[in-house]
Amino acid sequence: MKEQNYSNHVRFFPAFHYFVLPVLLLNFGWSIYRWHKVEYSVDGLEQVLFAAAVFVLAFCARIFALKVQDRVIRIEERMRYELLLPDDLKQRIAEFTVDQMVALRFASDEELPELARKVLDGKVQGRKAIKQQVKNWKADYLRA
Repeated sequence: MKEQNYSNHVRFFPAFHYFVLPVLLLNFGWSIYRWHKVEYSVDGLEQVLFAAAVFVLAFCARIFALKVQDRVIRIEERMRYELLLPDDLKQRIAEFTVDQMVALRFASDEELPELARKVLDGKVQGRKAIKQQVKNWKADYLRA
């Protein structure tokens, strides 16, 4: 596998991102076009609503998977923090937000304590900013 870093860590699943979503969007657009140009009818409206519902369902399925992934990451990171953080930071583990933990998972074991301290002290905020602070990237290839 290609070495993972900040610039290439975003996960795209080609079947979902490049096939399913475009086809669903095309179907939704085509349903609206047919309903508007061909005939306004209850059946046409039903097709538009169904196409919209399927499109929204695809996004919801993706969001649900990402939320479950974030919960698993939170559990994994809490266990990791118990092993790696100094005692003064262990007492503050509950202060980390899920977003902070999700971003900190990419920090190597060696740099985690220093970066965690910066995050808790408010010197670094937001997923993107935290990830950009990581010097030794710890890859995560098992993502949804």
